[in-house]
Amino acid sequence: MLSRYKILILLLFGVFTTSLQAALPVYDSNGTALPSLSSMLKRVNPAVVNISTFSTTQEAYNPLFNDPFFRHFFQVPQQQQRQQKPAQKRQKSAGSGVIIDREKGLVVTNHHVVNNADEVQIALIDGRSFPAKIIGHDPELDIALLQIKADNLSQVPLANSDILEVGDFAVAIGNPFGLGQTVTTGIISALGRTGLGIEGYENFIQTDASINPGNSGGALVNLQGQLIGINTAIIAPSGGNVGIGFAIPINMVKASIKQIQQYGEVKRGRIGVTIQDINVELRKAFNLKNGQQGVLVTGVVESSSAQKSGIQQGDVIVSVDNKSTKSSGELRSRIGIKSIGDQINVAVIREGTLKNFTVKVSDPKQTSRLTKRHQLLEGVQLENNGNGQGVLIVGMKPNTFAVYSGLRPGDIILGANKQAVSSISGLNKILQKASKKILLRINRKGRLFFLVIR
Repeated sequence: MLSRYKILILLLFGVFTTSLQAALPVYDSNGTALPSLSSMLKRVNPAVVNISTFSTTQEAYNPLFNDPFFRHFFQVPQQQQRQQKPAQKRQKSAGSGVIIDREKGLVVTNHHVVNNADEVQIALIDGRSFPAKIIGHDPELDIALLQIKADNLSQVPLANSDILEVGDFAVAIGNPFGLGQTVTTGIISALGRTGLGIEGYENFIQTDASINPGNSGGALVNLQGQLIGINTAIIAPSGGNVGIGFAIPINMVKASIKQIQQYGEVKRGRIGVTIQDINVELRKAFNLKNGQQGVLVTGVVESSSAQKSGIQQGDVIVSVDNKSTKSSGELRSRIGIKSIGDQINVAVIREGTLKNFTVKVSDPKQTSRLTKRHQLLEGVQLENNGNGQGVLIVGMKPNTFAVYSGLRPGDIILGANKQAVSSISGLNKILQKASKKILLRINRKGRLFFLVIR
């Protein structure tokens, strides 16, 4: 009879091997089957590449070294005199990438790995090296698409990152510290990480699979050897891995790559709403259920697709295309992966009732809140005040006429050129008749005054 401890070991071993069923077992010297990732890695590793970039920078130059009095006073030797022009310095850096199309030689990596590079070299695990052409960038997502001309390449199949769950096993493959291809394992420790200030569009997979400098652009795969994310960033207060790394979900990468291949760049659309996260106070103020998650609509741009579809200020967006939106960052990412012209289903809670709207993703130029109908208000971001009284200034670009004239975000424009203003469209009609100056009546935190912009 097996002892209690042997039974426990066998049970744990059975659970582990079941989780690793995608990896064929290996055998020890006694012929006992052991769990291993080696079979999967033999398929995936050849498609994960090392990327070397070369760029030219200018060394810092101090003009005082050319001053004879300075050199004499500080006893600088004549041979250390700097030339008038600063010397150029050749810099090299390393990163990682993943081959996603072996026929076309397409390689995906991070934008920051190849940004400002004069030359990009890609090295394969078999020792071959090829120059790479940069097809396009998506800086907001931190993705770049490269291409090499080579035969007998491997590729990593792409997974569906929308079905990932916390606790799933994950394997990170890359080139940390320029050491060469390295494999680390762990689990997915969180999903939908936003608000980190790393990228413009954030919806990260968080993993404890060790990611270090040089892993950027490398592969995060599941146990089937499918690509679930592109390793991008770490939290490293000590300069190294502390068990928290972030990867861009592959579904977001696929959407970006599709547009880069089609347009050479990424053209993101908008639906025309301003939003904010829901806190405890807002949840009470809008009579939402305890624990209700979503994103509050604080404003709807006039004549935007959101307004035309019926979305209103005060609605709480809870999902896009049946995928939950628990934060502003997550909502922006859901819309950010869509192409201009796509129709999306937006579910909102309005006064306790769930409503669904079909909204068209529009060109940002069509949904922009920047008033461009008069140059004196160029760069001023406006929203209807909601109560039908005036137009609210929600943002301003620096170094514009309006800023220099004294307008501030939060000001409410009640009138223009001695005419009452109740909406953005009404303000625009008045401005069309204006010449080289505008007289505005302003409400600033209850204080009323006139302001001339010229």
